[in-house]
Amino acid sequence: MTDPCPEDAPDAQDALRSRILSTAADLLNREGRDALTTRTVAAAAGVQAPTLYRLFGDKRGLLDAVAQHGFTAYLRDKERTAPRADPVDGLRDGWDLQVAFGLTHPAIYALMAGDPQPGEPSPAEVAGREHLRRKIRALALAGRLRVSEERAALLLHAGCRGLILTLLSLPGDQRDPELSVLAREGVLASLVTDAAL
Repeated sequence: MTDPCPEDAPDAQDALRSRILSTAADLLNREGRDALTTRTVAAAAGVQAPTLYRLFGDKRGLLDAVAQHGFTAYLRDKERTAPRADPVDGLRDGWDLQVAFGLTHPAIYALMAGDPQPGEPSPAEVAGREHLRRKIRALALAGRLRVSEERAALLLHAGCRGLILTLLSLPGDQRDPELSVLAREGVLASLVTDAAL
């Protein structure tokens, strides 16, 4: 049996995958989603198109991987935030971090949130939902949730996503930062018992 080619070694595959995803994320940020064709990404990363298909399956797989790549850094930052004594404050922090991420990385956020596939969430979305569910669970365990955990997660997700997409649809000078606070507090008021606010 011969040794595998260096390019086929797991470390080399991971490095190649990471390089392609970084290249694709840069293209996305500079030129928008339409620039993310397999041909363009392959050329910019210095690989052949079959390499992309081998690593990501198809264009949808590439787009999901790019969204996951960008979102992973965001989740790392979110996980690093110090736990709050009050789980409601933890939800506030999470909302604010997500809004900041969406406005700072509009192309990545639009890729993650702007093309939902019913029944087929991207890996990035699955990870984000799990993080939110853990925060909601803490609130439920504290006896401060007025709706089901599932309903709370869906309402927070919809409220924050809708707010970010709305802000992204506006010119930068027309984005009212207070709108996020008003939306966040309105959603929380519908989820949390009065004592928690």
